[in-house]
Amino acid sequence: MSNSVKTDDVIFNFFKQICDEKDDKKCVELGNSWINAMETNLNKMEANLEEKDKIKHKDDIQSNRDHLNSLKGKNSSEWREYATKCMIEIMDNKV
Repeated sequence: MSNSVKTDDVIFNFFKQICDEKDDKKCVELGNSWINAMETNLNKMEANLEEKDKIKHKDDIQSNRDHLNSLKGKNSSEWREYATKCMIEIMDNKV
């Protein structure tokens, strides 16, 4: 039982909260807070990379930014669908 299992559980529960939220506006707000948190994490990780590693991981960083940008503007139904897919992926990858 590693820290990643606990992290997966937290992420799973966050996505479950998106799926379970009955208020569409709150559902979208939760989804948007996910984007903001992930952008903050990505920015912090990138800031901590040495220049050579920034170059090495440039495509991965951009891919993550593109993915987050693709989530912006989703409605509540789209967020619930996305969250469900993420929960399924987490469950499929649990050891």
